[in-house]
Amino acid sequence: MSIPDLMTNAPAISEQDGIRNLHFGTLNIQGAMRISDPYALEFEYIQQMMIWTLFKESPAHIVQLGLGAGSLTKFCYKHFTLSQITAIELDPAVIDICRSDFALPSDDQRLSTIAMDAMNYVTNVNHHGMVDILQVDLYDALALGPALGSLDFYQACADCLSPEGIMTVNLFCDYPDHDKNLEMMEQVFQSVAWLPEVHDSNVVAIAFKHSPSVDFDQLYDRAEVIDRKWNLPAKTWVDRLMDWMRE
Repeated sequence: MSIPDLMTNAPAISEQDGIRNLHFGTLNIQGAMRISDPYALEFEYIQQMMIWTLFKESPAHIVQLGLGAGSLTKFCYKHFTLSQITAIELDPAVIDICRSDFALPSDDQRLSTIAMDAMNYVTNVNHHGMVDILQVDLYDALALGPALGSLDFYQACADCLSPEGIMTVNLFCDYPDHDKNLEMMEQVFQSVAWLPEVHDSNVVAIAFKHSPSVDFDQLYDRAEVIDRKWNLPAKTWVDRLMDWMRE
């Protein structure tokens, strides 16, 4: 196992047991790839970020804020072949290392990888109403909390979504910061739900611009399809959503 250089925030790589990990100058893992299956989603919380697939089958435009090791961007690019995929990443070096070491494809007619600040992207009125799925996973090198987590940020995220748009967010932080972020989301989205904590303080939330009509029988049917197609534990997402609604 190689150890990342802790004296710099530059992207670095470690490998162990067939897994390649991305670091930003600390031992914190910012993303991972199974070398034998580079398009798979390795961690449970990353899999949970795909919970939106229970509600939307073929989005026109998927946007990723925070590239990490490119896992979600690659997965969406491979499996949603009719979708436009846009990845927003502040650090061009992260984009470079994802392409050289984490199997991120080059940009083409469907994939756009843009080096820019996520806040600038979501506050740009040209993007408002243009995104069907927004996946948010924004962290700096220390990963002490979301790099963007203000009410203004979540409002801008909601503004970017199409009328039936959905946002998923990975909240990696200490309590009570989970609740603070969820409360801000609830101020600007009609419906917000979240899954139980996994992987040392990772909580994945799903936010709907407009509240969906929820039929749990249909969700379980859809979960079977997701499990069969992509080997994702979607039934557990429905179980947890049902538990959440009963609380």
